Amino acid sequence: MMTTLHDWFIAPFAYGFMQRGLLSALLLGLGGGMLGAVLVLRRLTLMGDALAHSLLPGLALAWWLFGSSPLALFVGALLAGLLTALGGALISRFTRVREDAAFAALFILCFATGVALLSHLPTRLNLSHLLFGHVLGATSADVMRAAVVTAVTLTALLVFRRSVLLETFDPVFHRATGGYGGLVHAAFLALTVLNLVAALQTMGIVLALGLFTLPAVTAYLWCDRFVPMMLTSAALAVTGAAAGILTSYHAGLPSGSAIVLWLGAAFLVSLFASPRHGALSRLGPSPRLRRPAAH
Repeated sequence: MMTTLHDWFIAPFAYGFMQRGLLSALLLGLGGGMLGAVLVLRRLTLMGDALAHSLLPGLALAWWLFGSSPLALFVGALLAGLLTALGGALISRFTRVREDAAFAALFILCFATGVALLSHLPTRLNLSHLLFGHVLGATSADVMRAAVVTAVTLTALLVFRRSVLLETFDPVFHRATGGYGGLVHAAFLALTVLNLVAALQTMGIVLALGLFTLPAVTAYLWCDRFVPMMLTSAALAVTGAAAGILTSYHAGLPSGSAIVLWLGAAFLVSLFASPRHGALSRLGPSPRLRRPAAH
């Protein structure tokens, strides 16, 4: 029995690529899980998806100008995401187009532009790695990048927790009492872009948001308080990352997909098993549905 447990849960991490992949996924899950809770509560999840897809033209242009330098690709994707966030905010401010519609339009335009640019690169770029990631191919630089971004994310959420709480639950009161709601919103979008870019190499454009969204939506089904929801979301992301890495190793599945499948399984179970907000609870007396409270 001990041999079996050792073979399944310990032996795989004797390899350096497994250690780097696990550490990278755990760091991204920790920061992304907490960030995802705010995304879900502020109803910005699909906006995060638009930002993720808008990174592609920045990657293509960086490859055109600087080749395959990881730093250049990181900066290119970051600038593309930040410009998309800024563009969506400006469009909604100066026209009648709502912010979600502005992001949807920009996301489609950016993604199509990125695909067109990538198709004409002088050197063929492996688009599947950009779309679906390669967790077990994480380098030491990827781990360091994930650690820095996670540290920035957790520090920002801790230092500005009051502004985040007020802007999430009562933005009108926040701005009426002198809060900089627009600045908080812009900073949060920038933080989302930073986390998406950090997850790009390991999780890919398509799957990166799953690491942020699925744990948060699952936690939303179980928690009625903001802080427990954030902590539960982070714990689910970290657990799903570890389970996905092990499943990828033993079953030969793509690592990013395995992580998202574990997180998706937890979400599907919670849809039915949550005692207050799950589908099965509707068979009894109707629960009072409400957003998690701020305390």
